[in-house]
Amino acid sequence: MKWITLFALLISIQNCFSQDNKETSNSSRKGKLYLYFGWNRASFTHSDLEFTGSNYGFTLKDVVAKDRPSSFALDPYFNPGRFTIPQYNFRVGYFTSDHWSVSVGTDHMKYVMQQNQKVKINGEILDTVAHYEGIYNNEEIALTNDFLIFEHTDGLNYINVEIRRYDQLFRYKNFQIQLTEGFGTGVLVPRTNTTLLGKRRHDQFHISGFGLSTVVGLNFSFYDHFFIQSEVKGGYINMPNVRTTSDKIDKAKQSFFFAEYNLVFGTTINLNKKSSK
Repeated sequence: MKWITLFALLISIQNCFSQDNKETSNSSRKGKLYLYFGWNRASFTHSDLEFTGSNYGFTLKDVVAKDRPSSFALDPYFNPGRFTIPQYNFRVGYFTSDHWSVSVGTDHMKYVMQQNQKVKINGEILDTVAHYEGIYNNEEIALTNDFLIFEHTDGLNYINVEIRRYDQLFRYKNFQIQLTEGFGTGVLVPRTNTTLLGKRRHDQFHISGFGLSTVVGLNFSFYDHFFIQSEVKGGYINMPNVRTTSDKIDKAKQSFFFAEYNLVFGTTINLNKKSSK
């Protein structure tokens, strides 16, 4: 998982390739590899949270959640031991032709249910915290800390495969601007921080569901080797199997739409470089 080390290694390799710029026309992307790393902000639609367990089963309606960006600073954003703490994006891709690429990556978002909001609840809670026991029928409840804390803060990990198209919009000497758009699908592997009715939380990564997404972005490329890319990404997440407590029978389910705003930095490597003559 030490992607910064990998990133530095690939940049070093690319610097070796760059000595031979005259030999290959870089307007052809076929056979090139790219890698990027950067950060995101995310937003989510309201969602229903359904909780089930041995002595409870209830649904919270239209729950509000937000992301949790880290304050920008050298630490943790550029600390090799802590760089995965902020909301980040990492991707490796390969150009199968001049205009198309296939890639795999991780979108590490953070999903934080807003505390103390009031929502509607339906279902029943039995043999747990005394003042929450009862049968609920569309009643209002406050999501206080002693009732529920619900966060995917390590994080809402969307591991996905994408197909993207690239088209050049502008080029001047060693600088070019490209439009990229694509679609993807993948799995959600959150590490969910949940405190529910005083139960001990589950603290492991767990495959919880799937996602579908589309993306559009502008790629600003320098010397055909390095780039900065701004992206807008949106999609649908469905998680029917979220682990909530140390008891395996306890789980939650939810689905929602998300929007993501990404700024990433990357390098492109020509895998088809010919030998110098």
